[in-house]
Amino acid sequence: MKKLLLTGFEPFGGEPINPAVEAMRRLQGRVIGSFEIVGLELPTVFGQSTERLLAAVQQHEPAVVIALGQAGGREGISFERIAVNLNDANIADNAGNQPVDEPVVPEGPAAYWTTLPVKRMVDRLRNEGIPASISLSAGTFVCNHLFYGLMHHLAVTGKPIRGGFIHVPYLPEQADRHSGAPSMTLDQLVTGLERAIEVLGE
Repeated sequence: MKKLLLTGFEPFGGEPINPAVEAMRRLQGRVIGSFEIVGLELPTVFGQSTERLLAAVQQHEPAVVIALGQAGGREGISFERIAVNLNDANIADNAGNQPVDEPVVPEGPAAYWTTLPVKRMVDRLRNEGIPASISLSAGTFVCNHLFYGLMHHLAVTGKPIRGGFIHVPYLPEQADRHSGAPSMTLDQLVTGLERAIEVLGE
């Protein structure tokens, strides 16, 4: 059976939880469609996050890698189309790093496109009443850093692995602390990710 490596970041920015890692924990070890889900928690730290992800890619040799991240303020599940070669942090990561206007990979290309079928994934979720959209900006914090690092590695090594990044909104308990920001329940997030993964096997 093919493996799908699913990653989620630890909490950051003063939050006690991160919906990305909570969703990953719900899905790890399961079989969805033709994929066995291998879960991996990552530090919200520039550099370290990518190093751990690429080590897991080498270890598990997955057919697909999907990284999850929190995007507070977004209304639904956001499927990222593009990773840019820029680290520009408005806040420090969990190790105190706060790079400004630095490349993710010196001399790397300006950007990489996802290799996930994001439009079909969004259509599937919307057809089932799950809020979803395509995003053209993964930001310039650790999420984009990881996304770019993954896609650069796949491009340079030529590995036949599909990869991409999905942002998820706050959980309701987080939204309560952020003036009623948009949120989704963990159950709905997990269902949405299940449907997205099913699309990969079609």
